Amino acid sequence: MIWFWKNWFLTALIINYLVALSAAFFLIRNNQNPRKTVTSLLFLVAFPFVGLAVYYFFGLEYRKSKIFKRKDLNSHHLVERWNNRLFMDDKKLAKYEESFLEDRVKMVRLLRHNQKSPLTLRNDLEVLYNGENTFESIFKALDQAKDHIHLEYFIFNDDTIGNKFIDHLVDARERGVEVKLIYDSVGSDLSRTGKKRMTDAGIIYHSFMPVLFSRFTRKANYRNHRKICIVDGHIGFLGGVNVSDEYVNTPDRDPKDYWRDTHLRIEGHAVKSLQAQWLLNWFFVCDGEYHEVDEEIKDSYFPEIDEKENKAVQIAASGPDTDWSNIMEAIFAGINSAEKSIRITTPYFIPNEAILIALKSAARSGIDVEIMVPRIGDSWAARYASRSYFEEIMESGIKIYWYCKGMLHAKTMVVDDKFLTIGTCNMDYRSFDINFEINALIFDADTARSLDDKFDEDLKDCQQLDLEEWRDRSKFYKFKESFCRLWAPLL
Repeated sequence: MIWFWKNWFLTALIINYLVALSAAFFLIRNNQNPRKTVTSLLFLVAFPFVGLAVYYFFGLEYRKSKIFKRKDLNSHHLVERWNNRLFMDDKKLAKYEESFLEDRVKMVRLLRHNQKSPLTLRNDLEVLYNGENTFESIFKALDQAKDHIHLEYFIFNDDTIGNKFIDHLVDARERGVEVKLIYDSVGSDLSRTGKKRMTDAGIIYHSFMPVLFSRFTRKANYRNHRKICIVDGHIGFLGGVNVSDEYVNTPDRDPKDYWRDTHLRIEGHAVKSLQAQWLLNWFFVCDGEYHEVDEEIKDSYFPEIDEKENKAVQIAASGPDTDWSNIMEAIFAGINSAEKSIRITTPYFIPNEAILIALKSAARSGIDVEIMVPRIGDSWAARYASRSYFEEIMESGIKIYWYCKGMLHAKTMVVDDKFLTIGTCNMDYRSFDINFEINALIFDADTARSLDDKFDEDLKDCQQLDLEEWRDRSKFYKFKESFCRLWAPLL
């Protein structure tokens, strides 16, 4: 016993590896993705003490199995009610889909079977580029709200734009409009003053899975990465823009801090799907049970909607509470459905094996595949992990463009000028498997062409990578890429 006390470091090391051995046992038994399991095991062995901390924040799955159990129960109950309000039984819905969308019906059925997300046809759509245009449109909608405003944001800060947002919410409350907000505990930075303003105005807000010391847990697992705004149940917004000053390009802003983003305004039946997904998280953060779900779903949340344009939209939501990686599978199906072209914009390109193989196979089969990523980005580890894929995908014929004007934060994909997706999901492990994400899948040629035109415009601020020049980068540079790629499942 005296020896153990005198050799305290060795004692701590022995205890560390005993705990690590137990953690390794549970990691292997969980049958997770082999690459993620090996990554976590390497951390446990190679980095004493630190490895256990990393495992606690990124490797444990007990939160997924227990915390979201009640959410899953509520989801089955709510989704059943939501589908009854939206459409029809499965047989009628299948004929409805086939009659409208013969060449993409497999993609539509995938989401309907995975999460009971129906295809909606009567929608008006407006693609919003950058934060300044997005907030202008959102504020206009907030000022016209008559019944309710439902919000869900990964980042909601009470900085300049955040306080303007709160001003509009306070004004809405003074008109008698119901205002409810979900904000992520890790991503957001709401001061006591900001919270007091909302409380005094009667705005109801909850943080999503609050954590202690959020400043030190920026990458904690199971974060709510969604950006949703719903007004009166018939206008909805989703996309890449959070409520924070960095998303707004003001005239006095340093050009190198330019922020390029894409958001979407929906008016029509797809907002009902968006509303249902918001309600699932609202009852989760409120610890809601079945009877509360029944009592709190007001008819005004799912109002009758006037006939809109014939634009088809399907809402895809995914997270650790879903049985499948719904958005990833939809993107995978979209890539495999391509006949001519695939154009992707993403701030983080760290694809899993399925997406990587699908993209390379598409390019080698003669499909024009283009990927636009930021040259610098806001995460050095993600930046180098992303670049580790460039050589192999360029060898397959995929074109890589570096966006050089500033930060590219848009999360979009256009396939064949017919299908596109806009939302919160990045092309990386975290978005596919860990965070709560939401995307709109759009089957409309006009909207696809609009996004294609914007892609062409953005190319003016891009540098296309040359395969031969890229191969000549330094060995040290390649090592940094390989090292970061090794930890890609944890980034």
